[in-house]
Amino acid sequence: MEVKKYLLENQESFELKDIFDCGQCFRWNKEENGSYTGIWQRNVVNVSIVKQNTDLTNDILFEGIFENENYKEEIEKYFDLKRNYSKIKNELSNIDENLKQSTIYGKGIRILNQDLWETIISFIISANNNIPRIKGIIERLSKAYGKKIIFNKKEYYTFPSPEELKNVTVEDYRKLGLGFRDIRLYETTKMILEKQIDLEKLKNNPNTNEVRESLLKLSGVGPKVADCILLFSELKRFEVFPIDVWVRRVMNELYIKEENEEKVSKKKIEELAKDKFGNLAGLAQQYLFYWRRENDKMA
Repeated sequence: MEVKKYLLENQESFELKDIFDCGQCFRWNKEENGSYTGIWQRNVVNVSIVKQNTDLTNDILFEGIFENENYKEEIEKYFDLKRNYSKIKNELSNIDENLKQSTIYGKGIRILNQDLWETIISFIISANNNIPRIKGIIERLSKAYGKKIIFNKKEYYTFPSPEELKNVTVEDYRKLGLGFRDIRLYETTKMILEKQIDLEKLKNNPNTNEVRESLLKLSGVGPKVADCILLFSELKRFEVFPIDVWVRRVMNELYIKEENEEKVSKKKIEELAKDKFGNLAGLAQQYLFYWRRENDKMA
């Protein structure tokens, strides 16, 4: 297949590490030259910054194998390029000093428009797991049941569709190292195939609470996983606020200040996030989470 290129000049709010290492995606990997290569749908793409114009803008090169001729539109959609993140960061930075510092640190974050089905399965796999292991499981799943694409003399595999997983057994999943998640993937795939949960209807439903309730019916999807799916998939519900151990710690350290963070309830955090961050709560969560986690790594 022909390799195609797309150069995006003077793009604001686009930093590779901020996008691919902020915890929202699992199929992008850093190359030795600092670029990242990843796969979404049937596209395998290498993304690199070819020129840093200012502290605010970069020239970005997308190079890869694309399924459709309108690959520029696919890039714009997947990377959420039509959204004004500078405006969002400005709005958040006016809330308080914490948000100001976090948006400066994570200035290049963009929330990807990831395929809903892939995001559901990926975050079920993420439960009680670490990122290297999550990535390994997803890679093995894709290699076993997805389609192969050759790019730069390397093999890449598409994420398998529900139909491609219809005959996979619990034992098959277990062989991929899924552990207790094997039955959950099996049951969720069956529910999707049987249209017990209709993904197209979820995409077209503007009521976030109704969509969340539907997601919670899926095997292996609890409140945190449901909120991650709502925020990080093509559903794009910025008002949700996924809460994990890191987010509870951050919110307690910065705002709640209880002596024992484990006693801080999810409800208290959600209410604070709604009051303080409003419809941008999910983005506030990403900036705060990324800022504090990365700084803790360097401590």
